[in-house]
Amino acid sequence: MNGHTRRPVELYLSLPIFAFALFDFANTIFSANIVTLFFPQYITETVGTNPRLEQIASTVIAYANAVAAFMLIVFAPLYGVVMDRTGRRKRYVVVFTLTCVAASIGMGVFGGEADARWFGLPNGFVLAVVLFVIAKFAFNSGNVFYDGMLSSLGNKKEIPLISGYGVALGYLGTLFGIFSVLLLIGDRPVHHTFWLSGVLFLIFSLPLFFVYKDKPQKKKPKQHFLTGYKDIYATFREARSSPSIFYFMIAYFFINDALATAISMMQPYAVTVVGFSPGAFLIIFMTATVFSIIGAIIFSFLTRGLGSKQTFTIIASLLLFAVAVAAVPLPMWTFWIAAALFGIAMGSTWVVSRTLIIELSPEGKEGQFFGLFAFSAKMSAVIGPLVYGSITWLMADYGVIASRVALSSLMLMIIIGLLFHSRIEHARPPN
Repeated sequence: MNGHTRRPVELYLSLPIFAFALFDFANTIFSANIVTLFFPQYITETVGTNPRLEQIASTVIAYANAVAAFMLIVFAPLYGVVMDRTGRRKRYVVVFTLTCVAASIGMGVFGGEADARWFGLPNGFVLAVVLFVIAKFAFNSGNVFYDGMLSSLGNKKEIPLISGYGVALGYLGTLFGIFSVLLLIGDRPVHHTFWLSGVLFLIFSLPLFFVYKDKPQKKKPKQHFLTGYKDIYATFREARSSPSIFYFMIAYFFINDALATAISMMQPYAVTVVGFSPGAFLIIFMTATVFSIIGAIIFSFLTRGLGSKQTFTIIASLLLFAVAVAAVPLPMWTFWIAAALFGIAMGSTWVVSRTLIIELSPEGKEGQFFGLFAFSAKMSAVIGPLVYGSITWLMADYGVIASRVALSSLMLMIIIGLLFHSRIEHARPPN
């Protein structure tokens, strides 16, 4: 894959690359429909019957996301090592995808039950929250192995375009998923959106399951389970001796902290703080999704010209401005501007970050550093929601002010990330 560089049309029409991109289409249906839209709506409608309880609902949403991320932290050190030692990626993508799909369907089946109370709450509500944590953990775990497939699909000059293709097709999946749910679910209770989203995730994952083939790789001797944690610690030490990738890991930690938290809390914030109806928020989210597609495509090409480092700086700056606009009590129409800018940042961050990891990783250790990359990302996905949820919990008596303060805390995270990112020396576009 390191020889001839294919034209974009050759890449996009390649069956393995199309199957790879279509999986982005599939899994974004889950992340958009369940994580960003309908699970927060379900929690807010069930818990948030007054301004104080609306903030408690935000805390439940944030903490559920934090628990799922913490579970991934426990296992993430093993994933990259498994990839490098066995070369197997597809097997784990399939297993984790099926787990996510089963949990999503379970959320839809049990989410409406209220014939018993557990911990003082409807049993269906408790089951839906637990199954959400399992589904999101499986979703994030599968993505570690999925991202690891990228380096086997093209050379370093092709990878930004392949990554951008996948992300752009993924956000088309967002639009498809929303329209499918609106068409088929209609006015039925919101928990019905969960099972349909799971089924759609499965259907569009099938091409990757059948088309992608792992590269044969000589197996290494089996070692003790805990060796994986020692290896990830060794990778961390190795990253410290390579300042550029070390600084990027820290920068991504803080910037992803803001991005992942904003994605999780966008729906309750727009509805309970800004004042949009759930239906109006769907339109806002679809608008942001369109800008995500545009951003993914534009920044994949921009990366080739400006280099990954400078492009990532632009993206983080756009995210900072978007959060600032949303956090300040401005006229409602300004939230549309924030949503558009956030969409651009959301779509392009995945494109450039995956490319940077491959550029900065030592040759032959991409999988190992993707494991460390996932560890950094998911550690931040614990801290951000915990901070956000704790602020809304502690300040719940102040109503919407609690959420504005919580969102403002994300600006500090982005600024810290930009400071570390500025210390990266590697700034050359891939050859």
